[in-house]
Amino acid sequence: MGDGPPSIWEWIARNWDTGRVDSIRNLLTDHLTMSLVPILLALVMALPLGLACVRWRWLYQPTAGFMNVVYALPSLPVFMLLISVTGLSQTTVIIPLTFYGMAVLIPAVVDGLGSVPDHVRQSAVAMGFTPLRRLLLVELPIAVPVVLAGLRVVAVSSISLVSVGALIGQGGLGGLFTRAYQNPFMPPVIVGIVLIVALALIADGLIVLAQRLLTPWVRARKGQGT
Repeated sequence: MGDGPPSIWEWIARNWDTGRVDSIRNLLTDHLTMSLVPILLALVMALPLGLACVRWRWLYQPTAGFMNVVYALPSLPVFMLLISVTGLSQTTVIIPLTFYGMAVLIPAVVDGLGSVPDHVRQSAVAMGFTPLRRLLLVELPIAVPVVLAGLRVVAVSSISLVSVGALIGQGGLGGLFTRAYQNPFMPPVIVGIVLIVALALIADGLIVLAQRLLTPWVRARKGQGT
């Protein structure tokens, strides 16, 4: 009985918190850090850039074109190129994922602001709203569903792509996959997949909840429609 390979639950219990950097707990913490930081940075940077593209329309096409080129770059070669600058650190993973997120969020911000009806803007101007007040109280709230739809894509893709960083020693839960590859054993693969999927579902659910809290009028409109 004791000579066979451990069950998946026994393996989890043994490797959850071993005090080593490759324990499941530490890998999960690293994965969360390398996922959440790019998501937040991409949102913070995409908002002003998207606003600039709406304000100066000529800026949108070159910005979108550049970000599309960035988004098309394979993540692993980019990680390898950055090693000479940022070293084998989490920053090497965070920087590319931030740009990938911006490539999705900038068009989402532009499309969201473009979805604001002209008569709504004109009504806000007629009520004496300043441009900043109109943006904060009228345009951005209406754009929220489109922006958060883009953020959902960014969140799920970032959580997934972090695992590629395991090939340079900074992949969070992806480290479980490299461990299983070096010493063929299925529990690390199963645990890694389950935890990454769980993180993606939790992140997606939190963004959906945030959208419902930020746009209560959408639920009210649906309620009236039924």
